[in-house]
Amino acid sequence: MASASARTRERVANGCADFLDSDLFKALCEPVRIEILRVLIARGRSDLSEISAELPQDASVISRHLAVLDRAGLVRRSKRGRHVYCELDGPALVARLEEIVSALRRAVPFCCPGPRS
Repeated sequence: MASASARTRERVANGCADFLDSDLFKALCEPVRIEILRVLIARGRSDLSEISAELPQDASVISRHLAVLDRAGLVRRSKRGRHVYCELDGPALVARLEEIVSALRRAVPFCCPGPRS
């Protein structure tokens, strides 16, 4: 039977694995998506054609990347007529990153040595 410490360590490890395998990290692993986020940070709310004008990919490719970013909770999309507008969901991104930092803080005592003397 595993000790309470081993069970806690396993639970913390599983929590870290969950966020490392999350839609957020998968979305951030693609350079084009990082560029899309850069455009949205620089321009603010923009429609698909404005975003596409700043990148070498076709609008259909950008649209698929935006869908991934939307599913990951990084952007909000809204449609007005024939235009699809996107914007960075800053509060949601900060909240997700704070959750990750919190999970890592719980993991540090189990996996990471302290400073060397």
